[in-house]
Amino acid sequence: MEQHRHIDRICVGAAALAALLALLLMFGEQLGIPKASANPGYASRLFDDSRVHTVNIQIEDWGAFLEGAEEEAYEVCTVEIDGETFRNVGIRAKGNNSLRLTEEYGLSRYSLKLEFDQFQDGGNYHGLDKLSLDASFQDNSYLKTYIAYDMMRFQGVPTPLCSYAWVTVNGEDWGLFLAVEEPEEAFARRNFGKNHGQLYKPDYRSLRAENADVALRYIDDRPESYPGIFENAKFPTTEADQARVIAALKTLSTGEDLETAVDVEEVLRYFTVQVFVMNWDSYLGYTGHNYFLYEEEGILRILPWDYNLAFGTYALGMTNPVQDPNVLINYPINTPAEGAVMRNRPLYHNVMQHDAHFARYRALFEELISGYFESGRFAATLRRAEAQIAPYVQRDPTAFCSFADHQRAVDALEEICLLRAQSVRGQLDGQFPDTLREQAENPGAGVDASDVRLTDLGDFADLEEARDRQDAARQNVQARTDRSAAEGG
Repeated sequence: MEQHRHIDRICVGAAALAALLALLLMFGEQLGIPKASANPGYASRLFDDSRVHTVNIQIEDWGAFLEGAEEEAYEVCTVEIDGETFRNVGIRAKGNNSLRLTEEYGLSRYSLKLEFDQFQDGGNYHGLDKLSLDASFQDNSYLKTYIAYDMMRFQGVPTPLCSYAWVTVNGEDWGLFLAVEEPEEAFARRNFGKNHGQLYKPDYRSLRAENADVALRYIDDRPESYPGIFENAKFPTTEADQARVIAALKTLSTGEDLETAVDVEEVLRYFTVQVFVMNWDSYLGYTGHNYFLYEEEGILRILPWDYNLAFGTYALGMTNPVQDPNVLINYPINTPAEGAVMRNRPLYHNVMQHDAHFARYRALFEELISGYFESGRFAATLRRAEAQIAPYVQRDPTAFCSFADHQRAVDALEEICLLRAQSVRGQLDGQFPDTLREQAENPGAGVDASDVRLTDLGDFADLEEARDRQDAARQNVQARTDRSAAEGG
């Protein structure tokens, strides 16, 4: 009898424990227990940004890979990350204009994608399916993307993880790159949980086309009218998925009941950073791309991507590209693009038509300026990262610039951001004009940025000078590969 009572107590205890576990699974996040997907293994490994990591790419014919880079076709390789080996990894070059210009200038330093499940089902790096190695094209500071992402995280926007990595190819030095978590399955799980929604990377087919879908304009109810969105889905989509996106765009086009179609708070947070960094290779620029669109239960969110041409260093297709640093640094936060562009960007324009949303946008800008810049966080983050990467930049065999140019670029980036923060502070306080019309009526108003040299951040002249350096590095890789083959290794 006594034995039965013990068994009964064990059963009751087990049932209570099971119930407790069920409650924790159901309400763990509300109780402060993070989702397992919120802290994947890769986050504390490669994306620990307190140090520079090592990535060695082992590939049979690096020269042939570079020759075919513009085709963006995946090749198989082995990758060692911090000494840990991963086989049958897919590798390809990445980029739009940066890839094209790298090819045109006869250079070899491409940004790269590494996809762990391209040739092997279930392949991953501690839960990560894909990462990028950003080459810092036209970014002599190596810091523009790193700082822009840090600002986005400060503002609470779901942002790719990133850290610096010293890249070698077949054991030969190739250079310092920024490793970036690609927004795909692992990113979605980390930010939105196991049962996440749909993720898209809208992109144009041709700059000469209207690209209304990429601008997130409602066209009609037919999915085929939105190829720039649905042909760039990161996960398989259903008709129901497509219908939800179209319905959200239709609501957005009306400007009414926006909370039923858009995560307004997060969109406003995104745009404070986007406007601050003056990135016209973006949704607010001529191209209208370089962002990710996330949809869940009919609600749209816009997520950050690609900032190597931010801080005013992009002018493709702009009728009157901004080259005067006084105009650039003081660019108005209330009208961050020409009217013809703004009217065709409903995710910004239609949201800002509401007084409450516009007031919140201004309040979030106040938080960004006071909390990130005036607090000293920006300068501390910039200089900490610069101290970390400086020894690697100094010996980078494929760098687009000299080490002295790099140092000038870091100083220029700091000056541009601090002056931009002063200008935005003046706009928020009513001291400086905050619209294009008011600026036209008050020429010369704003901070004095006449000493800023935008070309210090990166210029086409740097590409000409980098060719010999990159050719030598390419030859070194080939020589190492040939020696290894001759030795039977």
